[in-house]
Amino acid sequence: MAALPSLRRLLAHRRLLSTAIATAATPEAVIYNIHNLSTDPSRALAFFRRSAAAGQPVGSAAYNLMLRTLASDPSSAQSHFWPFIREMQEAGYPVDQGTYLAALASFKKASLTADYAALTAHYNKAREEAKGGTASVAAEAVRELDGADLDKKLGTIGLLPLTETAVAKVLRELRDYPTKALAFFRWAGRQQGYKHGSVAYNAMARALGREESVPEFWDLIQEMKAAGVHVDIDTYVKLSRNFQKRHMIREAVELYEHMMDGPFKPAQKDAPLIIRRISLSPSPDLDLAIRVVSKYESVWDKKTKELFDAIHRVLTSNGSFDEAAEVVQRMRAEGHQPDNVTYSQLVYGLCKAGKLDDARKVFDEMEAEGCIPDLKTWTMLVQGHCAAGDVDRALQCLTEMIDKNLDADADLLDVMVKGLCSHEKVDAAYTLFVQMVDKAHLRPWQGTYKHVIDELLRLKKLGEALALLRSMKARSFPPFTEPFPPYIAKHGMVEDARDFLKALTVNTKCPTPATYLHVLKSFFAEGRYSEAQDLLYKCPIHIRKHPHVTKLFESVKVESAS
Repeated sequence: MAALPSLRRLLAHRRLLSTAIATAATPEAVIYNIHNLSTDPSRALAFFRRSAAAGQPVGSAAYNLMLRTLASDPSSAQSHFWPFIREMQEAGYPVDQGTYLAALASFKKASLTADYAALTAHYNKAREEAKGGTASVAAEAVRELDGADLDKKLGTIGLLPLTETAVAKVLRELRDYPTKALAFFRWAGRQQGYKHGSVAYNAMARALGREESVPEFWDLIQEMKAAGVHVDIDTYVKLSRNFQKRHMIREAVELYEHMMDGPFKPAQKDAPLIIRRISLSPSPDLDLAIRVVSKYESVWDKKTKELFDAIHRVLTSNGSFDEAAEVVQRMRAEGHQPDNVTYSQLVYGLCKAGKLDDARKVFDEMEAEGCIPDLKTWTMLVQGHCAAGDVDRALQCLTEMIDKNLDADADLLDVMVKGLCSHEKVDAAYTLFVQMVDKAHLRPWQGTYKHVIDELLRLKKLGEALALLRSMKARSFPPFTEPFPPYIAKHGMVEDARDFLKALTVNTKCPTPATYLHVLKSFFAEGRYSEAQDLLYKCPIHIRKHPHVTKLFESVKVESAS
């Protein structure tokens, strides 16, 4: 009997292997294999070369996935990335936006300034050159015309005879217009001598994967299934990520189920990520989580620690603590020990359910188990108290944590500050923020600065808000200037405007003319022309004589004369 799990694994492996062999020459299979090798760029590139040499379908999606994979290893930028991007260009495949942004992020992280600049220049040049291309002209025609006019207009552009590459290019141009993209897709499918394949179908699926076109998306998925075409793994990853980002959790789950029923199965890590996203809902849908687990178990015979934690999180977030305790027992039985992640989820769930005393007791249980609460666990306790509306006890927990020689980080400060502000304790939030930043030398998030400034201005505390603006400048943050001019124009005086401009002055270097113009325009918008004039007199000479400033005041004179 003990050999049965091993036998099941062997049979499952053989089924997956036979499926891969049977579909080895399809675009979806090529993309799937590159995706699975993405953690080893050298092996992925070797596979890509073999596939291309064997005449297998290597198209735009495969090229872009391969380029993203190479960009993930910045050390080989000169030896592999740039030669490959030239190959793409020669093959007629552009770098898509997602690949461009991913590569930029890799170069930035590795401080490859020259490569970052070169890729930006390459991408912008390619986009400029593509503007007059056939695909761009066709996409523009589709955006402007009704469906009835497509046959007449598109027939004269030069797309015919159609190729899948051309269709996919047009669909990428129309990705923000799903209904019109579908109209073009249908038009293309009616053209003689052309038939949609994997490349076109997947490009169409990406365009339809948004809230306003969900029915059409699922109709297309069924159409693909009937035609024997699969959603490729790269399309799946992008669609799933987009669904989760847009809180379309049901669609993410149904797409996961669809992929798990096919030959190109998502990675093991996908299930925990989807369940975690379910748990973030105010009232997590346990049925959706169960569906994900069921599909996971139908393919993988053993749960990972990450999956157990995801299930535990959704149960604790939903207040199902007895079931969560059973999950921990099963976790232990399969050789996974609960850790700070597991306990942190329990702490937050108990706080969310208003069981604050029970949440605090978890810390004693942790220490008894030899698991010392870390910063993340304390953050969950603080966040849980804030969510439950008990910000005073949240502050006590923060103090107790610091007494245990644990330093707060930007995440914990953000949680505490927003918790205080949400309960109209803005003064306390400001005091805590200043103490942690100025005295404890914590580097906060830029978003925390913005939140406190907005709250201070809401309560007409301009002086404190300006102090934070100066603090941002001193710590090399981009200053959060947007709310100040309209606030000062409505509630402040000329001296307040000057204080704002002084806060942006560094080493005698004045703010930009655009900043001065924003302040002056804000006074104009409030009808305070005399204050704007007074401020102008106190501005530097280069601002008073700036053409945009001159034009602004001349327009007022014209209006007054008329």
